[in-house]
Amino acid sequence: MRILRCKIRCIIYTFYAILLYIIIKRISLANNSNNIHEEKTLLSNITHNSHNYETNERYEDWITKYVQGISRKLGEYGRPAYLSGEEKIKGNEVLKKKAVNIILSNKIPLQRKLPDVRDPLCKNVTYDSVLPSASIIIIFHNEAFSVLLRTVYSVIKETPPKLLKEIILVDDKSNEEELLGLLEYYIQTRLPKKVKLLRLDERQGLVRARLKGAKSATGDVLMFLDAHCEVTKQWLEPLLQRIKEKKNAVVTPIIDNISEETFEYSHSDEPSFFQVGGFTWSGHFTWINIQEADLKSKTSAISPVKSPTMAGGLFAINRKYFWDIGSYDDKMEGWGGENLEMSFRIWQCGGVLETIPCSRVGHVFRNFLPYKFPMDKDTHGINTARLANVWMDDYKRLYYLHREEYKDKPELIGDIKERVNLREKLKCKSFKWYLDNVYPEKFIPDENVQAFGRVQVQKGNLCLDNLQNDEEKPYNLGVYECHSQLFPSQYFSLSKVGELRREDTCATVVEDEHSKDIFKVSMKACDEIENDREWMLTEDGKILHLRTGLCLDATGIRTKEDVLAAACSDSPDQFWQFDFYGDKINPR
Repeated sequence: MRILRCKIRCIIYTFYAILLYIIIKRISLANNSNNIHEEKTLLSNITHNSHNYETNERYEDWITKYVQGISRKLGEYGRPAYLSGEEKIKGNEVLKKKAVNIILSNKIPLQRKLPDVRDPLCKNVTYDSVLPSASIIIIFHNEAFSVLLRTVYSVIKETPPKLLKEIILVDDKSNEEELLGLLEYYIQTRLPKKVKLLRLDERQGLVRARLKGAKSATGDVLMFLDAHCEVTKQWLEPLLQRIKEKKNAVVTPIIDNISEETFEYSHSDEPSFFQVGGFTWSGHFTWINIQEADLKSKTSAISPVKSPTMAGGLFAINRKYFWDIGSYDDKMEGWGGENLEMSFRIWQCGGVLETIPCSRVGHVFRNFLPYKFPMDKDTHGINTARLANVWMDDYKRLYYLHREEYKDKPELIGDIKERVNLREKLKCKSFKWYLDNVYPEKFIPDENVQAFGRVQVQKGNLCLDNLQNDEEKPYNLGVYECHSQLFPSQYFSLSKVGELRREDTCATVVEDEHSKDIFKVSMKACDEIENDREWMLTEDGKILHLRTGLCLDATGIRTKEDVLAAACSDSPDQFWQFDFYGDKINPR
């Protein structure tokens, strides 16, 4: 009897074990099936035509007419191309709406020849026979069909097949007809299987779209490209070589300009000259000359060069390192700020950001974005406020001077706790460390200066003001009624070396173009007036230009007019006061 009970228990246990196994197996198979389905949806390239409103015959007819409209020699070797007659008029109209001359682009071959603009030393470099593979990730939203395909074709043509794992095109919810069924059909019938198309169901913006592409990538290295680029000879090998040597190196090519009007591929006449990335305290990327210390540390003209920031559209990074270091801030929306966030994070968290001189890529720099983001948000301002709060420590004060509307407004910029935790987890360095060690030439307007703040005539209510001039170009310094608090247009510093300056521009004295007896004060890029930008603040408050011996003068000047430089006198309009001297507030 006891043996019989034992046998029955064994049978029952065995039955439940088999039943449990079957249940687990079915769950596993269901999950795998879901994953497979998700991947097929994600990268469905294209084994079928998902847009039934066009037939394959109509696609073929469109492609045939498109090919017939191409002029074989137009734009060859990167030469400027031009239209005439009605096409020229139409091209200019489209340029104003789309920020690129699509009519002209459609006539330039999709696979045109480009000049080899590398430094001659690059042609003698031998790269390892075994290099990491690369996934090229290209995000687009309503990109011109021909511009997008020219980007893809240039990558296919100039990249060794063994290094090219895949090209992932991420469509961020385009609605232009050519980018729907026609694009899928074109990829299916004319491009290699390595080209994959990922459609997003909702508009995600650059950051989230790139994250979608990165999650789908299988290459050793992620190479992000904008959708309006053309790569040149041996563009990828130097980037992969550097990442193979230094896993925590994030690398960018030299980015040359492709004209949005003529599609001319332009570059510096001196192959060894190029610029690297900087930033403004208003939170924008800017190009800067290579810093003096970095120039001295170069062992050759083609050595990797430190770049404090990157433009963000074109860079390569080890795929594992991309995720280890925090990928992107996925709470950022639309476009803007993500490049500075990643740049600061790379440097502060133990990585390096470099420009590789032997890699050259052309990029269409558009004058404006030809589309808007959902709800028309100020995504650049909000995203930059997020990075300022996470990475810039007390220096965020200089950003909020420009964008006070986001200061102490968590309800506008969103929760940043995850990114703060990431910084702690990675044991990242301070922003002061970044400024001291990575970007020592960055001017900090309220540190190591003689005086800063508003510059006010002592006996009146006029202050120096940039009068909202474009600071990318020289302009005459003016005056305006002093604001009740410090605003960017009235923020000036007198540096330790006597520069009366703003962030990147310095004051000098020039003759008025209409009268040799009148001298204006011109603001120019500081490095363009190296020997003529020294001023002295006298004990009684005069601001004296040393080369000319003239003093800053507001005599007879009304608001919104140019300030003058005149012979020094006792005029009350030649005596000025700053808000701060050193780190002390001036009691007014």
